[in-house]
Amino acid sequence: MSGTGMASISTFTPGGVAGTLALGAVIYALYQLIRFLWYMRYLSNVFRDVPGPGNSHWLYGDMFQSSTEGDRRLEYLRQLCKQFPRFYRIWIGPKPVIMLTHPDTIKIVLKTAEPKSVGFGGIYRHGRPWLGDGLLIAGGQRWARARRLLTPAFHFDVLRPYMHIYNEAAEELLTNIGPCEKSGKSFETFSVVSACTLDIILRCAFSYRTNCQNLNEAHPYVTAVNEIAEEWANRNRKPWLYPDIIFYLTKKGRLFTRQCKYVHGVAEEVIDKRKRTLDAGGVPEKKYKDFLDILLMARDENGKGLTREEIRNEVDTFLFEGHDTTASAISWILYSLATHPEHQIRVQEEIDHVLEGRQSDRLQWDDMPKLEYLTMCIKEGMRLHSPVPFIQRESTREFTIDGKTLPPGTNLTCAIYSVHHNPTVWHNSLDFIPQRFSKENTTKMDSFAFIPFAAGPRNCIGQQFAMNEEKVTIARILHKYTIEVDPTVEVRKHPAAVMRSKNGIYLHVKSRH
Repeated sequence: MSGTGMASISTFTPGGVAGTLALGAVIYALYQLIRFLWYMRYLSNVFRDVPGPGNSHWLYGDMFQSSTEGDRRLEYLRQLCKQFPRFYRIWIGPKPVIMLTHPDTIKIVLKTAEPKSVGFGGIYRHGRPWLGDGLLIAGGQRWARARRLLTPAFHFDVLRPYMHIYNEAAEELLTNIGPCEKSGKSFETFSVVSACTLDIILRCAFSYRTNCQNLNEAHPYVTAVNEIAEEWANRNRKPWLYPDIIFYLTKKGRLFTRQCKYVHGVAEEVIDKRKRTLDAGGVPEKKYKDFLDILLMARDENGKGLTREEIRNEVDTFLFEGHDTTASAISWILYSLATHPEHQIRVQEEIDHVLEGRQSDRLQWDDMPKLEYLTMCIKEGMRLHSPVPFIQRESTREFTIDGKTLPPGTNLTCAIYSVHHNPTVWHNSLDFIPQRFSKENTTKMDSFAFIPFAAGPRNCIGQQFAMNEEKVTIARILHKYTIEVDPTVEVRKHPAAVMRSKNGIYLHVKSRH
């Protein structure tokens, strides 16, 4: 018996076990390959008759059809929109993506609360290590709960006191660019404006003061956000970097990790400082609850508050959306006005009229509706340059677009830049024409033709905050200075998480008074 027992045991030697495991691994790999090929065939059949480019590669799809240069990629998008003015299909590797380019088609998605796309080929997947499931990326009940809890932070009664912060931050910005007027040197707009908008969001939303506008170089937080956003967009275009195990071994992946750790640390410092104050029974010296107060004290219908991670995700999200997108908008609007002096003069005349007879140059809450022509220029600047070029949803149900039924799990890209340059919607879309947004013209405009803040239930919660910030900052600059573009530096668009300029935007300033 013992001999038989030993013989039986010997058949299960390590070599035999390894062979069995290897065979199992091969069978599993073949199973997954068959599943993948079946799924590819299914997608091919479903999306075969959806309009789109006809030269897609069988492996990587349309990912390399456009140039790596940002301005050329945007030109390619305009060409596709001209060819397919309502919607079209592209392939991101084996994954089809629907590009919505017309108000009629984009509203089908934006009127819903479908979640952002975080799966394979989804543009938000690689932003989650930075922003987590904050309001920008979260979906379903998590998003609905956060939206409900955070909406009070953007009530008019909360926004009104922020006017003095906008003005104070704008005055510091003017102080920083003042030496350029004396020296005749140009200044890089994005870096200066980003520091200003970071100062504003920190003070308004978190009652947190820093010296971020007083540094002689770009604030490290601004630099970190720029690098994170750039690598986020870069990774989205390179499917071989999709697996985390590969990406985080690369030099860029390690930089991404370091910068995420840094911005998370900034958010946690902001949270911890306020929490210590509240725990000690202290009350910040202000008459209103700011965004951070609401985050820390919010309770749902079950009396449950946000977790520490949820609070940090929201702080990270609002620090990004509250300074980076607004800085992009302000920079491109200034560029538009600098290249169109006739419109700049009209804006200056309007500002002069609003401030006439005042001892202070500060703008007030009641002045905002009076800046009608500036508002038209701001909207046209955001249409022309689209600070947020794209947003994307992943369908949880079937969607029918122009008679074509798309299955659940489809990535639906709301191509804001394309909608804003659709030749069937906008005449001479590359021209800066603020009159497009006159009261007379806007009454005839489809509400989904101009969507810099998205639209529908998942629109930007802070759009009124951003519009007022843009008005005050731009108005204060143009009241004091006339701006001109530095002709020695070429301005070239570079779309990432927000619209940037590859070489920056350099402006000269000349005092008006």
